[in-house]
Amino acid sequence: MSTSPTPPPGCPAHGVGPEGLRRLYGPEAEADPMGLYEKLRAEHGQVAPVLLQGDLPAWLVLGHRENLDVARTPSRFSRDSRRWRDMREGRVGPEHPLTPVAAWQPVCNFVDGADHERLRAAVTDSINRFDRRGIRRYVTRFANQLIDEFAGAGQADLVSRFAEHLPMLVMTQLLGMPESYGPRLVEAARDMIKGTETAVASNEFVMQTLQQLVERKRATPGHDFTTWLLEHRSALTDDEAIQHLRVVLIAAFETTANLIANTVLMVVTDRRFRASLSGGHMTLPDALEQVLWDEPPFTTILGRWATGDTELGGQRIKEGDMLLLGLAAGNVDPEIRPDLTQPVHGNRSHLAFSGGPHECPGQDVGRAIADTGIDTLLARLPDIQLAVAEPDIPYRSSLMSRHMVELPVRFTPKPSMPAQTASSELPAPRRSEPLPEAAGPRPPAAVPAAEAKRRSGTWWRRWFSGH
Repeated sequence: MSTSPTPPPGCPAHGVGPEGLRRLYGPEAEADPMGLYEKLRAEHGQVAPVLLQGDLPAWLVLGHRENLDVARTPSRFSRDSRRWRDMREGRVGPEHPLTPVAAWQPVCNFVDGADHERLRAAVTDSINRFDRRGIRRYVTRFANQLIDEFAGAGQADLVSRFAEHLPMLVMTQLLGMPESYGPRLVEAARDMIKGTETAVASNEFVMQTLQQLVERKRATPGHDFTTWLLEHRSALTDDEAIQHLRVVLIAAFETTANLIANTVLMVVTDRRFRASLSGGHMTLPDALEQVLWDEPPFTTILGRWATGDTELGGQRIKEGDMLLLGLAAGNVDPEIRPDLTQPVHGNRSHLAFSGGPHECPGQDVGRAIADTGIDTLLARLPDIQLAVAEPDIPYRSSLMSRHMVELPVRFTPKPSMPAQTASSELPAPRRSEPLPEAAGPRPPAAVPAAEAKRRSGTWWRRWFSGH
């Protein structure tokens, strides 16, 4: 009995679903998301009807101006996902693929008004207490440690050996964790974002780690983000503090890892770009902003929900409709960038960090990590080159991001830095503390499907209800 290679109508492998609407999920969408966005723009204009997992309807905002309109007017487009009609009517249950990113949580990016101001103030005020020079010293130290591990080999994958680990190592220090947590949190965070069969267990590991961190900082305060969050006048509960620590940790990991990888790729492949750097016409911060225009760490952000019937970009939006901010599509909107080959030096009007009251509060910390980390890498390995043809670099796309899987490079082998030089700017690392006992010596192993299903029901309810 033979089987046809063509998927049946209605199968997610097709890029077009019911009523001819294009899907933002499945092989076609993941193969070329930017190409899909331009098809949608040509067919519908600056706001396009699309389908999400399970063929749920939504609107993808493609225009730069329209994205800012949605982001800046919470009175029309709320961040409270409890307004989502499909969720209210039971079409988005605990096991739906969008539940982890759409179910309401007691965090600042899911509330508006006074509640948002209280929770966001705790985050922004605590972030603003960081010493930027201190952050850069941490980045330099950890970057040198990571580079030492592969500098003598003359080749490396800069995603797995550098870009993914540097942000997490820095964030563990800023949050007040032992740096020994870093490698394991990278594994758990990567597993969570991929949505693998062990994602539930990895999430439990991250949450348990953060819960113990909060308990430790309640008992023994320190000079770190966790302590400042707990001491803030907003009087966060332990649950609120843990949820915000998770948001900060995971967002910093994913966005900064993507920013580092994409910027290094541009440096080693774009001749005009590299000439500008070496010729002194473009600073590394300028380069980062160019990448934030062309390859924003998140391609879309889910989501906003219409508070009433309204109109946007010529489309009639109904109360309870979901909207996705199309950050990548808005950044290449022909109305503001008719010629994509023209550089945008010094222009920070991109959408990479969203906008309005929910604009990313930690963007300058992410820039500092990426800028200092890449600067250290180029100083240590000045002749770094791509080890494969650029079209052969693998990517993994999802609804909200396009993630570089590997970045193989080669360079002249270099010796490790002397220990006294590498550690001269900062005190020796703190003695490693034990990780939560229940987590075991490594991130959790695979959970059988039936058990994962059982856990996910109670776990999602507990995690996203804040209880």
